[in-house]
Amino acid sequence: VQLQASGGGLVQAGDSLRLSCAASGRTFGVGYVGWFRRAPGKARDFVGSITWSGDYTYVDDSVKGRFTISRDNAKNTVYLQMNSLKPEDTAVYYCAAVSDYDPWDLWCLGYEYDYWGHGTQVTVSS
Repeated sequence: VQLQASGGGLVQAGDSLRLSCAASGRTFGVGYVGWFRRAPGKARDFVGSITWSGDYTYVDDSVKGRFTISRDNAKNTVYLQMNSLKPEDTAVYYCAAVSDYDPWDLWCLGYEYDYWGHGTQVTVSS
């Protein structure tokens, strides 16, 4: 599975951005796609996840109410809609995929994922 994240950029606080994660290759076995971010000098953090079918999403409390995850089945693309951006949202954002399915797991740990895309930089100025 190959993942390509895009949509990052430089925005001002309060603005919105939509990141895309396009999946290709052997996607029929994918169970979940997750979004993670790494701010400068910090560890990688979980942002949210979505089932490959798109019927269940989970976002971390740190972004709940501002970020949402969705999927376009026809395009094999997962989106991360980010609203009311804050300077602390500045980070490189990564999407990842896992070939497993467990509805009791939040899939919020990076090591659970099998495939990673290159990140896209999001910079939020104050």
